[in-house]
Amino acid sequence: TSTLYVQQLGERQFKMVDNALFNCRLTFDTEFETRINSDGKHEIVRISKASDYTTRRFMLSAAHTEADYRMLGDELTNRGGFWQIEIGSIATVNIPKGIEYDLDKVIEDLGLSLIEIVNDLEDER
Repeated sequence: TSTLYVQQLGERQFKMVDNALFNCRLTFDTEFETRINSDGKHEIVRISKASDYTTRRFMLSAAHTEADYRMLGDELTNRGGFWQIEIGSIATVNIPKGIEYDLDKVIEDLGLSLIEIVNDLEDER
């Protein structure tokens, strides 16, 4: 059980407005349908639309300041992307599919040393 931040599209249709930390399929812009289970809670039954964003996650290093990371996030936001910091040390970035944006180059140009968190079960890129 977890709390998700969503926009309600219909009686049981929802759209993610951020990223679920522990479920790599429920990322920013993903739409899904639910049913009410025996406990009276929403239970996801299917994803109806995959996100139009590529999602990547990184462990942040204490060697960099919040301002360093904000430069990365601001550049992404200026290009129509979305980013968030979770548990104070995990950055999740959402890059609109179809735009030219080389996140790896931006990270390198800013001199950031980030460790990417990769989902071994499903390659999201």
